[in-house]
Amino acid sequence: MKQSLRILVVGPSWVGDMVMAQSLFMTLKQQHDNCIIDVLAPKWSLALIDRMPEVRKAVVMPLGHGQFDFKGRKALGIKLRNEQYDWAIALPNSWKSALIPYFANIPKRTGYLGEMRWGLLNDSRKLNKQHLTKTVQRFVALATKPSDKLPTIPQPHLLIDPVRVKAVKHKFEIGQSNAQILGLCPGAEYGPAKRWPEEHYAEVAKHAIAKGWQVFLLGSNKDQQVTANINALIDNKCRDFAAKTSLTEALDLISICSQIISNDSGLMHVAAALNIKTIALYGSSDPNFTPPLNPKADVVSLRLPCSPCFKRKCPLEHLDCLKKITPYRVIKLTSF
Repeated sequence: MKQSLRILVVGPSWVGDMVMAQSLFMTLKQQHDNCIIDVLAPKWSLALIDRMPEVRKAVVMPLGHGQFDFKGRKALGIKLRNEQYDWAIALPNSWKSALIPYFANIPKRTGYLGEMRWGLLNDSRKLNKQHLTKTVQRFVALATKPSDKLPTIPQPHLLIDPVRVKAVKHKFEIGQSNAQILGLCPGAEYGPAKRWPEEHYAEVAKHAIAKGWQVFLLGSNKDQQVTANINALIDNKCRDFAAKTSLTEALDLISICSQIISNDSGLMHVAAALNIKTIALYGSSDPNFTPPLNPKADVVSLRLPCSPCFKRKCPLEHLDCLKKITPYRVIKLTSF
């Protein structure tokens, strides 16, 4: 009996990228019957990987994002030799991300050349950014030979566990109600140049509440001030969950929303992968590069001459790319 192909994927360090990486996992499963996929990933990402049936297990990366620690990476690689992986795929382009597969003695090590990773990778690819314009395309292309045609991109699909959803409803005392729920994700870890103004979010929330909807504010502890400001603008009529949930709980709360309005952020990609109708707002980033991977999603971008600039803060100090997306324009896309 032929032994299953054992694959280790070195995962990305951002929520949205990890969601998009599921398209790669799905493609690998389609191309290699019964392959085993493990993902080397930060501890925070376990909540996402747990909802991806294509992945057997996560191997927790003990080193923080940006932490080099050559000895630590070598030690982890040596430890992973017992897994006898056949193939490693490194999604990050950094030199350090290729060290663990190298020290794990994995025979085939695939990734983009990135930071001159000759030797560390023995199946290194030159990235053609004009051909592979989207992040998800770049991930999926690593499942194929360089000369192969890019396969159809599978849509990420995170699983929902009704038992967990029931538990999160109980924990946060979300009772049975006929009211539909609007989820607002006003944060963006990358920086303020990706954040739609708080006043605009508040205006949309007011409109939804007037139509009988509930409004959830969702985000991490870094988004707490932003959500608090929005809630204050509407007399605290929203349920503010920022900094009160784990990523798993946020995922389950998103799953009970009827609609999500979000900046270009990790939670936007989560909502799209949960098949929730999503309105995605783009300012300094490019909707052609990291779009929500769901046909239900509506993308709003003014495509001004100065955007996308990919800056954390608006270099022109006006943020017109987001400020000039009016609440009315977004409300027209909702189902209120």
